[in-house]
Amino acid sequence: MNETQVTFTGWVGSDVTLVEAQSGQHVATFRVGSTPRRLVSGTWQDAETNWFTVKAWRHLGVNAHQSIRCGDAVVVTGRLTVDIWDKGEGQKSTRYLVTATSIGHDLNKGTATFLKAPRAQNVPSDDTAIKEAIHSYAEAGPNLDANGEEISAEVESMAAVESSAA
Repeated sequence: MNETQVTFTGWVGSDVTLVEAQSGQHVATFRVGSTPRRLVSGTWQDAETNWFTVKAWRHLGVNAHQSIRCGDAVVVTGRLTVDIWDKGEGQKSTRYLVTATSIGHDLNKGTATFLKAPRAQNVPSDDTAIKEAIHSYAEAGPNLDANGEEISAEVESMAAVESSAA
C-alpha cells in the first residue's frame, strides 16, 4: 500500500471533540500546529506553522479525549492524507488529515503522569453509524491513484463495482 506515515510534534490548538457511534466506538478530532525552527546565522527563526487535523479512533480516541487539552505539547504518529479542493474563482485550499495510530505528550516540553486504561470489549465494525461518521468528514478534494494522477468519477464508480463483485 502507498500510505504516508508521519510522526510530528506540535501544540494542540483546539479542544478534543469525541463522537460516539451507536455501537459504542468513538472518534476524537482535534487540531495540532507544528512550527519548525531553524538556526540561521546564529539566530533561531520560526518557519510557517503547519496545521494538522488529527482523528483518533476507538480506545485511542477516548484516551486522547480524556488526556489531551488545548495548549498541550504532543507527539502524533499516523497516516497522512491531504484534501485539496477548489474554493472557486481558481483558488484551491489544502487540509492535512492524520489518522493517528499513537498520540502522546511531548516530554521535551513538560511532564506527564501515565494511567493505564482498562481495555474495552470488542464491538463488530459493521455499524452504520461508524460508516456515517467516517464519511461525514467533508473531503471534497480529488482522489489520486498510486502515481498521483486524479481518478475520474467514472473510473471510481467502475472500481467500486469491480470491488463489490470480488
